[in-house]
Formats: sequence, structure tokens, C-alpha cells
Amino acid sequence: MSTTKIVILGAGYGGLVTAIRLQKKMRRKELDVTLVNKHDYHYITTHLHMPAAGTDHHENARVTISDLIDERKIRFVKSTVRQILPDEKKVVLDEATLDYDYLVVGLGSETETFGIPGMQEYAMSIKSINSVRFIRQHIEYMFAKSKMEPKRKDYLTFVVGGAGFTGTEFVGELADRIPVLCKTYDVDPTDVRIYNVEASPSALPPGLPIDLIEYGMEVMRRKGVQYKLSTAIKACTAEGVILGNGEFIRAGTIVWSGGIRGNSLLQQAGFDVQRGRVKVDSCLRSYQFSDVFITGDCSIVTSPEGTPYPANAQIAVQQGYNAARNLLQMARGKEMRPFVYDYKGTVASLGRGDAVGLLKVKKVKGRLASFLKKVIDARYLYLIGGIPLIWKKMIRKQKSATRNYHVPN
Repeated sequence: MSTTKIVILGAGYGGLVTAIRLQKKMRRKELDVTLVNKHDYHYITTHLHMPAAGTDHHENARVTISDLIDERKIRFVKSTVRQILPDEKKVVLDEATLDYDYLVVGLGSETETFGIPGMQEYAMSIKSINSVRFIRQHIEYMFAKSKMEPKRKDYLTFVVGGAGFTGTEFVGELADRIPVLCKTYDVDPTDVRIYNVEASPSALPPGLPIDLIEYGMEVMRRKGVQYKLSTAIKACTAEGVILGNGEFIRAGTIVWSGGIRGNSLLQQAGFDVQRGRVKVDSCLRSYQFSDVFITGDCSIVTSPEGTPYPANAQIAVQQGYNAARNLLQMARGKEMRPFVYDYKGTVASLGRGDAVGLLKVKKVKGRLASFLKKVIDARYLYLIGGIPLIWKKMIRKQKSATRNYHVPN
């Protein structure tokens, strides 16, 4: 009997954890597992806001896949997925085509601009290692350029669209970086403007209690952040943004963090999608193709009440555990187990040494919340790479800190 072929697309949270759990739990030659990713590294999405602002090195946000995967058990293919053919049970890559018995799709998200004119062309997004390097370099370029053209105050105006998780964390880090940049480029701090624009009436991640939201917004305001709430961005131009109320903010830097959608390859493959995401059954399988598991930002998982859970790293990691377990259960002729989301809470950074969060029903803020954020990050590193990975990242981070927020390319 031939060995069951499993192909995992994407080394994000869901895909990588699926591969690591299979590697750990499967018997010798029990499965033929291939992990496909366009980069030879896994990047920690929840850490990208820091290198984007320049408060940390981008190397701290990524982990080399070869450090995590034992290629005697899991075959790693560095390639871009071009097409998924679920009827034929094939995946087309740049230079090869893979057959599978079971497919795990964890290809991550794409930026959702909601059709706002100019957003795709003129705004930057925090979505990859390369994108955050570009944002950081652009921010420094704007400071340098402002000294060449001192009358152009808009070079030092920053607009961040979206005040949810990513927007809030990026704005907090950016506000912390500004004093360093002002000193470096001899810029008057009063010339710098940071606007956080949000269509909903509240900033910070949804679901936080009102007192934590008020605390977080007050921290940001003290750092110089100006909020534009209940205000949508109507259009984005090369010179700035036009708001729904007609106001025009001239800005040298526009960062969009207002939404994501699932990978477009799923819709192209014929899956029924909602904003690029596929609704999955209780075992994380497509309703159309029972041999396809879908995790992370590409999936829609509903609560017992029928409402979709938010797409985040926490649920993607848990999906990876469940997908790996059920693949092993099927290979061994056993019954699969349904996915049950265990919400452990959320913590959002407000910049250096401050955060807000809700752990189950316990509210946390300030330095305690900031410490818990670091614990959560360390726990994930432990899940994928154990103590050696935590130690390696700690050493790297200490080296970055000694540079006083000045990081090399």
C-alpha cells in the first residue's frame, strides 16, 4: 500500500504548526509530507509592526525553516504556488506539480482595500519581511528629505489607516521611534504628525472593555497620536488621504492596516469564498473537497452560536494542532476530532513597556500587560523551536537593543 501523500501550502502559523506536529507525532515512513513556502523562512506576523517602525530588527521577526523542520521527515520545497487543482488533487508550483492525497492550505492573507481608490497604489502595508523593511526605510527617507525641503511639513506627517490590532501596535512603536529619529535628523518634534484613522467609533482591537480602550487611547495621545474615529478614508493619493468628511490630510507616509482577505488562489481554484476565505467544517475541511484542510487567514471557523471567529495567530496555531492530529487519525483509520477553539485572550502592545489585554475574563494593562505580551511571544517560539529558539532570539534581540533603535538593512 502506498504512503499517504500530504502537501502543506504555506509556512505561516497554521501550516508550519501542522508540519511540526506531524514531524513530532508520525511514525517512521507513516506519511509522505511536503511543506511548500515561497521563502526559506517563517515570519512571525504579530512581530512585524516593530521592524516596520524601526524599533527592532527584522531578523527577530523571522525563523529559518531549516532550523525547525527535519528534512528526513518533512520535505521542504521553496517555491511559489501558482495554482490549486482540487478536482485533480494537484498543486502547480513555479517549476513542478505536486500530487496529494490530502492538502493543507495555509497560504495566509492578502491586503483588503475595500475598493478604496488609490489605496493599492499609494499606501504601504505591514504584510511581510520585505514590506516592513521598505516601510522603515521610507520613514527614515522622509525625515532626511524634510531637511532638504524644510517647507514641506507633510513629509513628517504619518497616516495609519485602521486602528485595530496591527494599526494600534504599529502606531505605538512609531510614536516611540519618532524622538530618536528627530534627534538623528535634527528635526523639531513638533513638526511631526501621526494620525490614526478608523471608520468605527472606537480604536484598539475589538472586544476589549471600554476602560482598557480608553486607557490605550490616552497612552497613545500622550505620545502624540491624533485619532480620527468614525471616519473612513474615501481615497488615497500620492500626496495624502481624503477622508469621508471631505478633509484632506497631506502626508508623506501612508500605512494601511484596515483589513485582510484570504488568498486569491482559493477563489481561482473554485472554492466558495467570502472575502477570499473558505468556510470549513468542524474538522477544518472544505465542504466542497473533503481532502482539503484550510487553516489560518484562509479559513472561516464559526462559534457554536454561528458567528465567525476573528482570524488571528492564536486560532491558526490551534488549527495547526488539530489538522495534524486529524491527518494522523485518518492515516491510522481512526475517527477525526472536531476543532474546538480555546480562546486564551488577547494582548495588544501600546509601544515600549505598555500594553492592554484581556486574558479570559481578567483585564491587564501597563507593564504587566507588556510583560505578558513577551511571555505569549516566547511561548510561540517554544512551541515551534523549543528552548534553543527562544535563547537564539533573546541574544539577537539584545544585540538589536544596543543599537538604540537604529537597525541596519
